Amino acid sequence: MNTKFQNDINEGLSKALKSLPSKYFYDKTGDDLFVKIMNLPEYYLTKAEFDIFKNQTKNIIAALDINPNVYFELIELGAGDGTKTKELLKVLISENFNFDYIPIDISNNALKQLETNLNTEIPNLNVTKKQGDYFNVLDGLKTSNHPKVVLFLGSNIGNMEDEKAKRFISKLSSSLNPNDKVVLGVDLIKSKDIVLPAYNDKAGITKAFNFNLLNRINKELDANFNIDQFSHQPEYTETEGIARSYIVSNTDQEVHIGALNKTFQFKKGEKIHTEISRKYNDEILNSILENSSLRIVTKLLDTKSYFADYILIKT
Repeated sequence: MNTKFQNDINEGLSKALKSLPSKYFYDKTGDDLFVKIMNLPEYYLTKAEFDIFKNQTKNIIAALDINPNVYFELIELGAGDGTKTKELLKVLISENFNFDYIPIDISNNALKQLETNLNTEIPNLNVTKKQGDYFNVLDGLKTSNHPKVVLFLGSNIGNMEDEKAKRFISKLSSSLNPNDKVVLGVDLIKSKDIVLPAYNDKAGITKAFNFNLLNRINKELDANFNIDQFSHQPEYTETEGIARSYIVSNTDQEVHIGALNKTFQFKKGEKIHTEISRKYNDEILNSILENSSLRIVTKLLDTKSYFADYILIKT
């Protein structure tokens, strides 16, 4: 049994304001559901960043200022299915850049699928996959003195509260050497009518993605969550610039988790916080970077200016 999973679920559901870590969305079922989410008409984030990687690949490479003849490590945190990154990889290989691709993801299933696909689509690419949590893997970056380009795409940093994002960026910065680069993909602040449907699609895929976490707890921790007794509730205001997802109890109820030998009480209308998605602008990002040695070189926008890929440099 995954003791870390068990402890995190216990901790989250024992809080006065209940929460569940979004990283546990991702098992095989969760991976498949998220691929479906990325293809939903309402989910603009993946399409917007793909627009940048597809149509501005040369601009990304130019902004990174990498020498084709000098070996570097291209490290991706939270690689997923690699759809966007493949656009960059193909150009780097075709232009004979000297590098290895190191995808990192919490989901071993996602990494295996990515490696299989890359072996077929880009057979000349050197791939060294690593499974693990972002924070834990960062320590391993220090062991290599090769120049590095770190990709952190998909607005994954937006899944962290601002204080945690600051700690993450500070740790990432300390794991890099001067002149190492970071490509940081972030969703930009937009109106509610654009943002909210991305987390509340008509087909209910995002709801199923959130509820998959309850199914995991039922299956892996011997719990008895009745999925029908809960609702999916996303919230967003442009003023705050943070989308939040909740699972809400539809009634007063009890849920027993056998692996914990513990029963949790839920009031009608009580929320379980599952995910945030912070939206950014230059001011917010600079506040996240202020205690690190990472500085903005430039940013690239998609054609609708929904999304930005910032190029950062370690000074």
